[in-house]
Amino acid sequence: MTDSVRTPALPVPELRRLVDAGEVDTVVLAFTDMQGRLQGKRFAAPFFLDEVLAHGTEGCNYLLAVDADMNTVDGYEMSSWERGYGDFAMHPDPATLRRIPWHPGTAMVTADLAWHDGTPVPASPRQVLRRQLDRLAARGWTAYVGTELEFMVFKDTYEQAWSSAYRGLTPANQYNVDYSVLGTGRIEPLLRRIRNEMAAAGMTVESAKGECNLGQHEIAFRYADALTTCDQHSIYKTGAKEIAAQEGTALTFMAKYDEREGNSCHIHLSVRDADGTPVFAAPDGGASDEGAAPYGMSATMRHFVAGQLACLPELTLLYAPNINSYKRFRPGSFAPTAVAWGPDNRTCAVRVIGHGGSLRLENRLPGGDVNPYLAVAGMIAAGLHGVEHKLELPEPCTGNAYAGDAAHVPATLRDAADLWGGSTLAREAFGEDVVRHYRTMARVEQEAYDTAVTDWERFRSFERM
Repeated sequence: MTDSVRTPALPVPELRRLVDAGEVDTVVLAFTDMQGRLQGKRFAAPFFLDEVLAHGTEGCNYLLAVDADMNTVDGYEMSSWERGYGDFAMHPDPATLRRIPWHPGTAMVTADLAWHDGTPVPASPRQVLRRQLDRLAARGWTAYVGTELEFMVFKDTYEQAWSSAYRGLTPANQYNVDYSVLGTGRIEPLLRRIRNEMAAAGMTVESAKGECNLGQHEIAFRYADALTTCDQHSIYKTGAKEIAAQEGTALTFMAKYDEREGNSCHIHLSVRDADGTPVFAAPDGGASDEGAAPYGMSATMRHFVAGQLACLPELTLLYAPNINSYKRFRPGSFAPTAVAWGPDNRTCAVRVIGHGGSLRLENRLPGGDVNPYLAVAGMIAAGLHGVEHKLELPEPCTGNAYAGDAAHVPATLRDAADLWGGSTLAREAFGEDVVRHYRTMARVEQEAYDTAVTDWERFRSFERM
């Protein structure tokens, strides 16, 4: 879907009116970094309209070359001490303008990153996704995506959580509240505020529900074209934290906070052609151009799903980007361990659900810490690989995939990074520079973890070893 048909929640003329009326005085220009965080600047609204909207602004290019603690690290080609840590340009995408109701008088717009000669910054997560969307567009296809983010709510503030080293926090619920109306009712004022203010920011909210871990919840949004969904995902994730902080609470999207259920981010994806016809559904749910249509899938969908499985090990780094991501992958955890697919089977890495126009695949590998742009780009690249090579879909798993004999998903960040770094597929789909960039990100994360001494080690060894 081109930007020209992406309707902004706040058109530029309306922003000008609001600024002139004194209702908006601040515009946030932000992009999503490697770690999935919003980075950018706050502008005086008149200056944004007069200067930044047309010409953009600058930001230090180290923003795509630091670790989670914002430390400068070695190994990135695009940004380093040797290169002087210069700037890249941040160009507003007017199609993303919206009000940010949890901050008075504030609007926000998403930026695309470019070098000063106008060429895109290849390692920018939004650009990584755009490249795959262009590949789909060459076929006349548009990807539609929905992400399902889980989070855990605590009655402590972020400052209290930090000061206590994240120990002894009080979850908002004391027991499993999966689907519990009573359980969600306990913190409905917070959930309601998040839902309503995201809706006021231009997102279509569907529902909220409790989840399995203590204080764990999920707010679901209607699917949209892939770029819109990923933009909204990043804004929602930041906004939910900001609203929680304003309410004197804290919430986390980290993949695995404790030894109970982790926070997932299941990603649903379907494809339509230029006429808006679903590509994944066989005509009338019957025979496709290559024979029978199991589960109503077209031949294209079968190849697309086969590509997910074939590429999953090499692209796992895009779905599970942190050390903590891999703590989710445990048998019986509702997080997948098997490279398998199944119809409406939550034990598989890839679940096929829906029927007719709603037929879609669900990638169950990502956790709440995922960068949506990178994950969706990986799913599209894998699907196109399957379509281009007409990969055959293996037999579905209709039982317990945890107990089956399918290949295991990479078990550690180290394994996933090695597979990514050696992947010909990744180089063909994303480019050598992107592969090296995100291989460096994984190396930096792994080295930081390898040198850390954990609480687990102290409790295990201080006295008894």
